[in-house]
Formats: sequence, C-alpha cells, structure tokens
Amino acid sequence: MAEIKMVVTDLDGTLLRDDKSISAYTEKIIENVRQRGILFVIATARPIRAVKKFLPWVSYDAAVFHNGAVVEEGDCRLGKTGIENPLEIVTAILRDKPDTKIAVESNDVMYSNFDAGEFWAGIEYTSTADFREIEDLVADKIIIGAKSVEEMNVFQPYLGEGLYIQLSENRIATIHNKQSSKVGGIRLIAEKHGISLDQVAAFGDDYNDIEMLGACGIGIAVENALDEVKAAAAQICGSNESDGVARWLEENLTHGVDQ
Repeated sequence: MAEIKMVVTDLDGTLLRDDKSISAYTEKIIENVRQRGILFVIATARPIRAVKKFLPWVSYDAAVFHNGAVVEEGDCRLGKTGIENPLEIVTAILRDKPDTKIAVESNDVMYSNFDAGEFWAGIEYTSTADFREIEDLVADKIIIGAKSVEEMNVFQPYLGEGLYIQLSENRIATIHNKQSSKVGGIRLIAEKHGISLDQVAAFGDDYNDIEMLGACGIGIAVENALDEVKAAAAQICGSNESDGVARWLEENLTHGVDQ
C-alpha cells in the first residue's frame, strides 16, 4: 500500500452512525489523522448546509458535496458543476408522470413538490408545485423518489447526453452532470496538494461510492455496505455503528488513541 496522504469518507451509513452522530473516539482518531498531516476529506451526497449546519461536529479539511457538484476547501470553492436548464427536465417528467416526487438543489436551496421531511427529517426546503423558481438557475442535482434500479431506470429517457442518474439508499435517485462525481471532486483536492489517487484511502457504503472505492489507492467498504459496494472494495472494515472507519484508521495510520 502506498503511503496514505489523504483520507476520504462518505458520511451517511459510513462515518456517521445511524442516528447521524459520531463517537468521541472517532473524533479523536480524525484529529489524530489530521495532526499527522494527512488530509481528511468528506465526500457526500448531502448539500453544504446539511453538513455545516446540522453536522458541525464533523471536522474535515475539504469536502465534496452533492456527489461532486460542489467542491470546497475551507472558504475556497475549488469546483462547481451543475445541470443547465433543470426546469426542462422537471417539467417533462411531471408532464408524463404527474405524481412523481421531485426536488431540485440549487445554490444550497432545495425546491420540492413533496414534503421532503419524509426523507430527511428537519430539512429546510422551499415548497413548489411548478418549479418556476428554478427557471433561470443551474441545479446542483435533481432528486426523484425511486426505491429500486427498475424504478430509477424509468427516468433515463429524460436525461440529456451530459447527465447521469444514480440510486441512493434505495429510496431516491439523483440526476447529475456527468462531470460531477465524487472521484472528480477528490481528484481536484488531491491535485491541489500534489497527491496522487494511489495515496488516497476511501470509505463508503452505497452505490455512489463504488467508483470512488475503485479509483483510489485503497477502497474500504464498511461492514453494513451494499453487497455491490463490498465487491468493489479492496478491504472491509467494521460497520458505521461500531466506528469501523475510525478503527481502520487507528490500525493503519496512527499509533493508537485511547478511547
């Protein structure tokens, strides 16, 4: 294994416990890793506000939001890649499938035609019926209610050539610009610091982590990950509920931290 100079982890189902918290032990390990000069990066489907406002205890050096649509390091925006003319896509879907649950993220605001709280407790959003609010906006992503790959694939015909759709947590599908991915965001951060992907350790649990685990020097799936994610990983660590990420980091990158 190459010398690891950067650690990247997904949040939900990976670093975060099921109640969206992290243990004091995990906090200590993260701080220990950072003190050793190893970059600690989060790569998440979450929007910026959902991390900075609702997860303020998660410390990191840089972040990939919206599966790569927005990349930040501190107060510096390293990259932003979105969906042009999202209203055209949303309008076409609702014309043919008027009962579809859709939400659009743009400029760190969610616009939704359903009660988004049923998917994300406590989330802030702007209720809309026709999405006219996004007429002149570029979307970070479009979210659609879908519980399986089969349900997700129904929406493939509505995607332009430069877009892709991906299932997440077997409850939603998200549409992104093809230039927007966790790997792309990781690469931006790594290149800025002169780090190769071979020197990156990545952790994940869901479909949107598969490419990341395969592209980085070592990809580690948590024990609770989907079978497809485990198959793509080089190693398996403990589950999110048992501080799996932190325990791997302690064993492989630090000399141990008292719990």
